[in-house]
Amino acid sequence: MAKRWLRRMAFTLLGFVALVGLYVATACALVLWPANTESPKNAGAEVQAWVLSNGVHTDYVFPVRSAAVDWLQHFPLKDFKAPPPDAEFIAIGWGDREFYLDTPTWADLTASRAFGALAGGNRALLHVSYLRRNQLGQGAYSLPLTQAQYAQLAAYVRAALPSGKATPIAGAHYDAQDAFYEAEGGYNLFETCNTWTGRGLRQAGVTVSRWTPFDFTVTWHMQPARP
Repeated sequence: MAKRWLRRMAFTLLGFVALVGLYVATACALVLWPANTESPKNAGAEVQAWVLSNGVHTDYVFPVRSAAVDWLQHFPLKDFKAPPPDAEFIAIGWGDREFYLDTPTWADLTASRAFGALAGGNRALLHVSYLRRNQLGQGAYSLPLTQAQYAQLAAYVRAALPSGKATPIAGAHYDAQDAFYEAEGGYNLFETCNTWTGRGLRQAGVTVSRWTPFDFTVTWHMQPARP
């Protein structure tokens, strides 16, 4: 009886490891088969944006104001505690509601929160920060865009707002210059913060992996840059 139980446990563990391996291998393989490879890099770039990665999670970084969009009209400063008055950029990311709100630092990460996010079932949020130029450094990747690409990407971000309206989460902040907003969709193993970032890039015609569950699958075809 004990041997049969151990054998079942071993097969279950091997099956789990095989699924994890397949998940990672698929993501890595698709990096080598990117979308929009015909798009010439930096050709006709009119807006300089960035993708910002902390090694796990990716955000878009856009100019606060441009001909295409004024982000202050969507995410007003009154929603933030004390945003820098000279902020030049806005960082926008999408992610799991519970993970965002309960894990302000990596020290707050627990196995149950990580597995809870991957299992799905939680609503998503947008995390928005106003940043000075000197706050963009390590982890920034250049994202030169045409005006048409930027307009497409801005529309993609706005589409994540329920009914197109930015609804802030009262009292939810990491620091004085960020805020959280209600967002469409839900996080799970196949719909991560990085797949959200990557999908927007693909729709805008940027060269990026066809599936982006990890941060490196978003940034692989981009150049590190210091804004």
